[in-house]
Amino acid sequence: MDTQYNIMSSEDLRKMQLIQLEMLLEVHRICKKYNIQYCIIAGTLLGAVRHKGYIPWDDDADVAMLRPEYERFCKVCEKELDGTRFFLQTHSNTHGYRWGYGKIRRVGTEFVRKGQEHMPYPTGVFIDIFPLDNVPDNIYVRRIHNLACTVIRKMLWSAVGAKSDKNVIMRGIYHCISLFPRNFVFLLYNSLMRESNKKSTQMVRILTFPTPDNGYYGYYRRWYVELKDIKFEGHYFPGPKDYDEYLTFKFGNYHEFPPLEERNGHAASRYRLSPSEKGKLNPKVYKNNTEIGGSK
Repeated sequence: MDTQYNIMSSEDLRKMQLIQLEMLLEVHRICKKYNIQYCIIAGTLLGAVRHKGYIPWDDDADVAMLRPEYERFCKVCEKELDGTRFFLQTHSNTHGYRWGYGKIRRVGTEFVRKGQEHMPYPTGVFIDIFPLDNVPDNIYVRRIHNLACTVIRKMLWSAVGAKSDKNVIMRGIYHCISLFPRNFVFLLYNSLMRESNKKSTQMVRILTFPTPDNGYYGYYRRWYVELKDIKFEGHYFPGPKDYDEYLTFKFGNYHEFPPLEERNGHAASRYRLSPSEKGKLNPKVYKNNTEIGGSK
């Protein structure tokens, strides 16, 4: 079944990428000043390796930090982040925000994901700041841990799924799940986070983000600790020293481009790249796309 959604023009996409690059540079400045270890990951790392910059059709940027570094970064941002241009958004400082990771957003912009128009928090062009928590070394305990991660993720997503899921039955299920108070869900999230980090483990993960479907339920810690500078859009950012191993683990044959119909970003309902410049969205139809975006 075809899924219709809106995309921005290539010119505006490039403008948005450059706004995100400003935020990456701000993260780098803060982390370097305070000796906070971070790295670029996922599609941002893939773009750096394969394209020396953004994947041409990509519309987001991803940064990851081990949990202690993430908490320190969020604290430092309270005084160090350039508030005239950016703001940090987390579930701790933003009412109604339902994600277990942070976003840095550009002041004066707007970017609203399709299906999330009703969400009650400020929007804006953003980059994701992901905390990485420990994953149990025992594979059987890890499966239980992954189930707990999935349940909490679905509980957080339910406020969106209740409005946007294509299946009427799933919308009803999500509606029922969304009746759990947000604070209760984050109480569960914080309990899982504390339990996960009682001891160091071989693997880590983003608790409220799915992992590759390969039975590992996580990523090797060394990929986020053993780093090297990698060129991205003419600047150097830290990334996994063994980026080939990481990218193969996550994407498989990452050198191969996806089919044309899968070269797209996240579905959006509206966006604004500056206070006076409202973007225009063009409807297009792609096959087999989901509400969380397209392929890398």
